[in-house]
Amino acid sequence: MGKSEIGWKGRTEEGIKREVYARHVGDRWEFFVREKRFDPWEPLKEPPLQDWLELLDAVQRRVARRLLRPEEVDRLKKTIAERFPGTGWS
Repeated sequence: MGKSEIGWKGRTEEGIKREVYARHVGDRWEFFVREKRFDPWEPLKEPPLQDWLELLDAVQRRVARRLLRPEEVDRLKKTIAERFPGTGWS
């Protein structure tokens, strides 16, 4: 994974293990997912709220370590609020 990529592991609502990574491209984030280590990465067109919150947590930790700019947290919160209205991210 490169500098502009953040990854994590988790499970789907059905309990299937998966790996996810998000790549920062310009002013947007692209998500990719795979189930097993040697499976190819597949683009995730509509990431669920949980993936966005995982990304936000990781971005906040990177900002604290001065690896990302503080404005990225606000930009990401705005994106979450736009994609998931009515979830308290306004």
